[in-house]
Amino acid sequence: MALSTNSLLLLPKLLTPTQTQSPATFNFNHSRPYNHSSTAESSVSLWLHNENPKFKTNSANADKQEVEVNKEEEEYQVLTAIRSSYNEIVIVDTAQSRMLLLDSTHNVHSILYKHQKWTNSYWDEFASLPAIVPEGPIAILGLGGGTAAHLMLDLWPSLQLEGWEIDEILIHKAREYFGLSDLEKHTQAGGILNIHIGDAFSSSVRISGGYAGIIVDLFSDGKVLPQLEEVTTWLELKNLLMPKGRLMVNCGGIDGTDVNNGIVHPNNTDDSWVYNPAIKALSEAFPGQVSWKKMPANFGANYLGLTGPLPEFTSWSAAVPGPLTASVKQWRPC
Repeated sequence: MALSTNSLLLLPKLLTPTQTQSPATFNFNHSRPYNHSSTAESSVSLWLHNENPKFKTNSANADKQEVEVNKEEEEYQVLTAIRSSYNEIVIVDTAQSRMLLLDSTHNVHSILYKHQKWTNSYWDEFASLPAIVPEGPIAILGLGGGTAAHLMLDLWPSLQLEGWEIDEILIHKAREYFGLSDLEKHTQAGGILNIHIGDAFSSSVRISGGYAGIIVDLFSDGKVLPQLEEVTTWLELKNLLMPKGRLMVNCGGIDGTDVNNGIVHPNNTDDSWVYNPAIKALSEAFPGQVSWKKMPANFGANYLGLTGPLPEFTSWSAAVPGPLTASVKQWRPC
């Protein structure tokens, strides 16, 4: 889960667990000045004051996906705002999409477009995993609002997905506003999303026979969970895979520059993955068996990790649809 906004959010400040706000409409207006002392007419309101309003995906400190919104004033609606034990949950509806904002950073953790299938972000990449793993269940650790699950079951309707999410209230809201309940019903091809409420690192995630694939998309407060920067975490997840199973991981981003032995290294070099702590830990747990890619700046600039031998690009490309036919060829070995 990971998107953030470059806008200033005026959201409810005093939400308590299970307390919600009713739907309210509001506008994006790039010309409206922002004043910290001002109050909005509605307790749930959002204004963009940028010259060019955008949503951005959270990939680190600087490189973020830009999801353009119209520069002219446009009406939006906050459908619900609630604080759970884990998140400040806000669901925003627009004419083009529906977004799930989480935590104090107001990161967008899920997005569903109303008139298109692809998100133009790392969620699309997750949908390429079924083509290179054995037949069997695929886990999604960090289900959020189910963006990846929606796309995967659309493209691969016979999949058995096991989605894990720690926040039960978030799941209730995702069922109501993001159509998760539809994914919990068998498709005509037999596919389904089974939802589990719990810690993605608990022993209850383990299943008999192992997973064909595991998608890891675990963020909090705009950053990957610190456990993903520890080698022991990846060794434990490795034990959950069946033979020839793979992990595909959203590893977030890196700072614009990194200093190593007094040398400043820009993040656009061919070896920039070494400055991403999650990929670095992943490569130590799977020596010689990790590939990486960085999403283009306008598509998020997230770093992604993939375990197992580097797939054969021609067959992988032929097995996936749409923009994935080209994007799968961008993986490189660590």
